Amino acid sequence: MNKITLISGGGRSGKSRHALSLALGYSGRRVFVATAEALDDEIRDRIGKHRAERGDAFITVEEPLDPARALKSLPGDITVAVVDCLTVWLGNLMHHRGSSNERYTEVDSLMSILSNPSCNLIMVTNEVGMGIIPHNDMARRFRDLAGWVNQEAAKLADNVILMVCGIPVMVKRGADGPAR
Repeated sequence: MNKITLISGGGRSGKSRHALSLALGYSGRRVFVATAEALDDEIRDRIGKHRAERGDAFITVEEPLDPARALKSLPGDITVAVVDCLTVWLGNLMHHRGSSNERYTEVDSLMSILSNPSCNLIMVTNEVGMGIIPHNDMARRFRDLAGWVNQEAAKLADNVILMVCGIPVMVKRGADGPAR
């Protein structure tokens, strides 16, 4: 049975690096589902650095709006997929679809995939609810949406890891222990 690992934490806490490290522990073909969109020079630079860090150890699939569709379309011989990052993806949805209080169908699609993934999954997300209450409605909507998605993903995950200062702290451990 395939395992799901959710890695959360603050900005620059080592989430992506740890996700790649875990994924490299799997033999076979690996996929990296990238949700970032190159909307400005800073993001383009970050994307370039992340691509260089992964090298040729991963097949990269860029999917800023529908990671469930990307996961459904993976070949059957993929051993592990890293989805980086759920909160960036949610920001993309809000940017492209607006920040209404309605649910995004893409969120439901991803949660459905998590019920029975076709390969091992390692998902990266940001913990955004540990700071001050956001000043404006859109920021509060983002915080609330991210909190809900993180809770739902964590409930379905076998393992949940919180990154603190580059150190992985096991929050939830499945019966078989952490992903490699």
